[in-house]
Amino acid sequence: MSFRAGFVALVGRPNVGKSTLLNALVGEKLSIVTPRPQTTRHRVLGLLNGPDYQIAFVDTPGLHLGAKRALNRAMNRTAAAALVDADLLVFVAEATRFTDEDAMALERVKASGLPTLAVVSKIDRMKRRDLLLPFIAELATRHEFAEILPLSAAKGVNVARLVELIAQRLPESEALYPLEQRTDRSIEFQIAETIREKLTLELVQELPYGIAVHIERLAEEEGQLVVDATIWVDRAGQKPIVIGARGERLKRVGRAARMELNSRLDKRLHLQLWVKVRDDWADNAEALRSLGLE
Repeated sequence: MSFRAGFVALVGRPNVGKSTLLNALVGEKLSIVTPRPQTTRHRVLGLLNGPDYQIAFVDTPGLHLGAKRALNRAMNRTAAAALVDADLLVFVAEATRFTDEDAMALERVKASGLPTLAVVSKIDRMKRRDLLLPFIAELATRHEFAEILPLSAAKGVNVARLVELIAQRLPESEALYPLEQRTDRSIEFQIAETIREKLTLELVQELPYGIAVHIERLAEEEGQLVVDATIWVDRAGQKPIVIGARGERLKRVGRAARMELNSRLDKRLHLQLWVKVRDDWADNAEALRSLGLE
């Protein structure tokens, strides 16, 4: 029996369900998920090992129009770079919704020349199921996809089928990573992203776009992980929004992040959060590099 392995990039516009799909495919939470567009800022690798395959899924930031800030442009570059390195693409489109940003992302897919599967996501949210087949038929006219698969990552519908379709199309190869490895992202990255997710969910519409989280210190002391993390905002007026009245909002964010990380990392965390201002960091290439975003 031959072994197959390769890189599979999940591609699409922001908020189309790529991160939820990655987590469903690998069976654990590797990418943070919120209702806010452009939550994913980094390339996140998730590994799935089968008896005769290893799939290296790459979750990418959503390809988006109107990238005016340096942060937006860096996210688009990250997503575009993932296409170059992939063996196979999975283009993710939301059921019955195809926008100008979907069209732009699909143009990048076409330009890559790579074999591509299409996923029609979020079918569990459809109010009118009779619109699904016409949408799939219309999507098929836009590109010669190897397959088009309706799917619900949240409900697990057709996730296993997608894995089968991917595995049979990978090149013959030895495993690319050790079989026990699940991601290429560090514990520091996972902690910072979990804090940012909880902050995004807490603030919802109030969330300033220019927020980043940086781990200042990570140490194991007396059987627990001690973490000092800084939340960066790019306007002085945003600091009290993040902290909240009497610091209650920041406490809730820290509590939610700590509870999830205790379970995910199987370690007790002592988490300390600070909020600091770095003016216009989202437009500053040097600041982006120092925060690991460039």
